[in-house]
This record gives sequence, C-alpha cells and structure tokens, in this order.
Amino acid sequence: MEFDKIILMSFEEDMPNGDITTIATVDANALAEGDFRAKDDGVVCGIEIARRSFELSGGGVEYTPYVADGDFVKKGDIIAHVKGNARSILMGERTALNLMQRASGIATATKKAVTAVEAYSTRITDTRKTMPGLRLLDKYAVRIGGAVNHRFGLSDGILIKDNHIAASGSITNAVKKAKAYAPHTLKIEVETENLEQVAEALEAGADIIMLDNMNCEQMKKAVDFIAGRAVTEASGNMGERDLAEVAKTGVDLISIGALTHSVKALDISLKFKLI
Repeated sequence: MEFDKIILMSFEEDMPNGDITTIATVDANALAEGDFRAKDDGVVCGIEIARRSFELSGGGVEYTPYVADGDFVKKGDIIAHVKGNARSILMGERTALNLMQRASGIATATKKAVTAVEAYSTRITDTRKTMPGLRLLDKYAVRIGGAVNHRFGLSDGILIKDNHIAASGSITNAVKKAKAYAPHTLKIEVETENLEQVAEALEAGADIIMLDNMNCEQMKKAVDFIAGRAVTEASGNMGERDLAEVAKTGVDLISIGALTHSVKALDISLKFKLI
C-alpha cells in the first residue's frame, strides 16, 4: 500500500490530466509486448514495483520478471517482459523505469559498500538524506543491497546533533532532557566531533555515539575508549572514504548519506512493439 502511494504520486505528477500523446496516437485496444533490459551491470531492485505500476496505469498487462530484487545483472540481460494493452504499458513505463532505476542504483551502491567491509563486523547503514516522497523506496533499496536502515524519520528515534547540543547548552543537558522525555524503550544517539565530546556523551548515558567527520586515528581512540559501553557509528562523507580502513577502527556502523542523496541510477530500458 505504501508503494502504491509512491506510484500514484508519480502518476499524478506525470499525467495529471492523462497521457494525451498516448490517447491521441494509440488505439485503445492495441496490444504490445517488450522487454526491460539492463544497460549497466548492477543489483536489481523494484521488480514488483514495476509490476504494480502497470496494474495501476490501466491494467491489462501481463508482466513476467526474469530476476528478483537483489539479483545481480549484467549489461544486456533481460530483467522482465511485458505484454498487453499498449496504452497501459506506455502510461506506466516511465514511472516503472524511474522507480526501478533509482532503487537499483541505490541497491548497487549499497552492495558495493557492504562488500568493502565484509571482512569486518561493521554494518553499513543509511541516513535521512533521501529523495522527498521516496524515503520508503530508498530505504527498501538499501536493505536489498545488504545494509541496514537507520531511523526512518524524526518521529522514531532520538539523534542529538550539533544544533540540538547548541540549543540545549551541552551534550549533558541534551541527553538529560531526552531521557526525561523519552520512554525507556527508545535509544538515544549523540553526534560527537572530538574525543572530549565522546567522553561527555558516554558519561551522560548515550546509547549510540556518532563519530562525525573524525579521521581513522581519532575513531580508533574513540572506539577503544568507549569499549563496548555504547554502539559506535562513523559518519561524515563516508561515501568518499576508504570504508575498509574505517571498519578496521572497530566501529559498529558506518552511515552513508551518499547511498541515497546522490546515487547514480542503474540504466534500464524498455523497448516494445505492437503485436
């Protein structure tokens, strides 16, 4: 149902008053078939979202996938076959392609990051730096790529960042207020920029300590100091860092905004013909 909202939002944006080109040029009873084909190597994601796009665009389309979400494809591989009402295919194809290409790009980038740290216990996670309106899709794609999700939004986790600290007066004050407000079941994370802040966050009782924009030497010292008393998360331009070197410091998590905020879509095409 949540993916339906994304698809319908895309349709409303793309054809608020219908697809006038298709209605004007394609007979209502015309039939067509075609293939989704990969034009890059990568991890596929969004197979069933594409199916649903054709169902919601008018129906009458037989959709046959040849791969599943999480499968690796090579350039030239056929991903799925569509056959049926030509109008429905034409009206649904751009939304199907847009969502599948974005999700597949995220899954591919995530898989690369996960593979880079596979020799370590460190896990890769995402951030809230997602495309507005597409957070569920983006975070689903991260899971398909083999990583784990960070909080989905501001309502389901406490993450005390630098501006919260400034507004509260100190890390200690911010954590104290958070503990007084939050139920005991909700974990509290604090963003830190140096070892002094790490010590303050740990003393204040933070459950998770984010090591933001630290070099590997600083992260290693922080991890050793924390010594398992809180979960550690490396953050800050991690998409540009040597992830294996970061993982070697012993951090529990590496959060990467670039997985979703600036990912390159996987190139996928759909060519069809009348039958």
